[in-house]
Amino acid sequence: MSYEPQYPNESELPTAGIQLNHTAVYASDRYLSAEFLAEVLSLKVGAPFGPFLPVDLGNGVTLDFYEKRNEPIQSQHYAFLVPDEEFDAVIARLEVVGVTYYADPGHTEPGRINGLFGGRGAYFDDPDGHNMEVMTRPYARP
Repeated sequence: MSYEPQYPNESELPTAGIQLNHTAVYASDRYLSAEFLAEVLSLKVGAPFGPFLPVDLGNGVTLDFYEKRNEPIQSQHYAFLVPDEEFDAVIARLEVVGVTYYADPGHTEPGRINGLFGGRGAYFDDPDGHNMEVMTRPYARP
């Protein structure tokens, strides 16, 4: 089976109107993981929706925590753009709950933040080992 692009010319690609609505986040305990992230980012956990426990990010995107108790959880990366004035509070909440943050995605610079793209950022693990990132400036893309 081969894939033939529907839009052979780059100028024909649709660019407007497509947005990420939600994504599932696998967790060994959906309540623990959703509450952890909500606490760190000062968000609210929504009501369960079928097997999902949602955390609304406030920009139309929801993280739907989905429990997988008898299977290993494959670590994923989730990055959150936070207002500059909220960044210090996020770091303080990580410290309060005893979670180490790092300046780098490989977690080799503990207790430090980075200054990428003129902003500030840090990485930390959630209860299932997902590599979470908070940043005050989006990545500069070529």
